Amino acid sequence: MAKLAVPLLILLFFPTFISSQAPLPLQTTIQKDRSTSQYVITAYLQTPLKLTRLLLDLGSTFTWVNCDDYNSSTYQHVPCNSSIASLLGPYTCLDLCDGPPSPNCGNNSFLLLPDNPIKPVDYRKVSGLNTALIDPFALPNAQGSLTSIKNFIFSCARTGFLKGLAKGITGLAALGRSNISIPIQINKVFPSTPNCFAICLSGSNSQPGVALFGSKGPYNFLPGIDLSKSLIYTPLLLNPLGKDSDPDKPIPSSEYYIGLTSIKVNGKMVALNNSLLAINGEKGSGGTTISTVVPYTKLQSSIYKAFILAFLKEAASSAFNLTTTKPVKPFGVCYPASAVKNTQMGPAVPIIDLVLDRQDVVWKIFGSNSMVRITKKSVDLWCLGFLDAGVNPMVSNWVGGPSIVIGGYQLEDNMLQFDLQSKKLGFSSSILSKGTDCAKFKFPTKRV
Repeated sequence: MAKLAVPLLILLFFPTFISSQAPLPLQTTIQKDRSTSQYVITAYLQTPLKLTRLLLDLGSTFTWVNCDDYNSSTYQHVPCNSSIASLLGPYTCLDLCDGPPSPNCGNNSFLLLPDNPIKPVDYRKVSGLNTALIDPFALPNAQGSLTSIKNFIFSCARTGFLKGLAKGITGLAALGRSNISIPIQINKVFPSTPNCFAICLSGSNSQPGVALFGSKGPYNFLPGIDLSKSLIYTPLLLNPLGKDSDPDKPIPSSEYYIGLTSIKVNGKMVALNNSLLAINGEKGSGGTTISTVVPYTKLQSSIYKAFILAFLKEAASSAFNLTTTKPVKPFGVCYPASAVKNTQMGPAVPIIDLVLDRQDVVWKIFGSNSMVRITKKSVDLWCLGFLDAGVNPMVSNWVGGPSIVIGGYQLEDNMLQFDLQSKKLGFSSSILSKGTDCAKFKFPTKRV
């Protein structure tokens, strides 16, 4: 049976590097699943190592994998009250397992509560608490071979946790703020390398983008472009009240927040309630996060309405002369594709400026990231890829959600560097302006 326990030991454990020394960064593909708009990272788990496809999540605390068909000769459970368990905080412990030993079942085992950010798990049908495991985890390195972490910490999950995920996905890759996220575990293996990671989501229908761990650059893309030189930096902010908080025990959010201070459309300021742009430390609400599991940017209702009005006005001006047509769900604003001119930066529509911590720190969103092409039956439209998040977004029953979530579509063909040591985000805006895109990363000639 399970019982609550509090870890007593201090942090003594971190993963162990077992492969031959290989040059960083570690780098792997990010492929978009077109049917679900989910971003899928490839990694290797188990012994012998097996290719595994995982949902990429910038906001999750720990990686989890379906263990109903997990076959490895080296897995270990995390013992309760162990030095490993101590870095995970208060936890639940399984004293005696009811079935035969397996990845899902072990005596004196630490238990975690995995989360599916796409489709909430029905805990009436699927066991929520699952065993934490230690097993090898590997990613390709700069030479094209695999670099393995012997003692990678992650959670098991049941097949029911996969509902809503793209075909072939067997778990989730966690890149959020946490002691055991993938970038942190890699950094503990390579403490002399930069504590950062970078992602470049591809807008291509077939070619993948890239995730890089342990390097601030160079980030080399064809034709001979180092995108690390194109980054502008803004602070990464911490929300002290995350979704896992209890009323009497605040737990910081694992999401990455940035300090958006205003929005401009075609160079003109959008009138907003600026209090919604700041993080409310008492309620957890407000602020702006970056997400790879939300397909399109979501705006709190009052922000959305003001933004839409500003966009409609500028799009109808003589510079663009666009007239809306009947929208297609889930979008609220659409234009006939035949009326929209095409440019190197995508559809010719008003540029959206996200003004960050200073007036000269601006994330520009061009048509390639603001407009979504909808073609079905007799319909051919460009739709504005921003959605209404509701009046009071929530992340739990009592913790408020962010006012703005920058979604995956708006991140495509943008280089993002998360510098966890310096607590700052490097961003490029659309790299189409540089004559490249995220599908043109120069992977090594030798590939795993």
